Amino acid sequence: MVERQDIDNLNNSLLEQQYVLKSLDAHNRQSLETLLHQSDTSREAILQAIEEKVQPPECPPVPEKTACDVTADAPARGRADRLRGKVVVGEKEYFLLMDPGLVYEARVDSGAETSSLDARNITRFERDGQNWVRFDIPHPSGKGMVTLEREVSRRVRIISASAESAERRVVVDLQFMIGDHQQEAEFTLTNRENLSHRVLIGRNVLRDVMLIDVGREFTTNLPESVLEDASQP
Repeated sequence: MVERQDIDNLNNSLLEQQYVLKSLDAHNRQSLETLLHQSDTSREAILQAIEEKVQPPECPPVPEKTACDVTADAPARGRADRLRGKVVVGEKEYFLLMDPGLVYEARVDSGAETSSLDARNITRFERDGQNWVRFDIPHPSGKGMVTLEREVSRRVRIISASAESAERRVVVDLQFMIGDHQQEAEFTLTNRENLSHRVLIGRNVLRDVMLIDVGREFTTNLPESVLEDASQP
């Protein structure tokens, strides 16, 4: 049988142990709070140091846009759209005959082999042993004719749908411009009085140089400087 004195001693021992445990727990809590406070203080100090040493990057100043000096009287250039290096033309285009500087409305026809120019009073003659031709072309305004002389390049035999027999035509080289494109090509001389256009652009001009955009007209623009000196229709 356990004596009462032993029980009292055991209870006292348990109370002492509980007191010690509570003291240790309070001490541990105090230490933890101290450590947390020190950690927060250190973190704030580190962040403050980083903010002081690391400056945010400064964006370079945005350069001012330079305005182009465009004057009102700047000459406009001719325009011609291009696809794979070829000039895109419509079924009708303004055509500048370089000499004597006349602007006509030309029809573009890929079905015609050689280009053609409306010419009247065609007269062949010889100059310095070479074959030449003198001919008249209608002025674009419809008033009067303009006489030209060119060396004959060759002669061709043409069979048209409306003619019963073949027609021999004189071919001459002519300088012309469509849009900003300038070229020299062969043109047959023939009376086109009963046709819709004074100038016909055929495959000899189109080949390797131009593409037809079917359904469009006047896709190009001649230079203003050219139009000022040229007689238009």
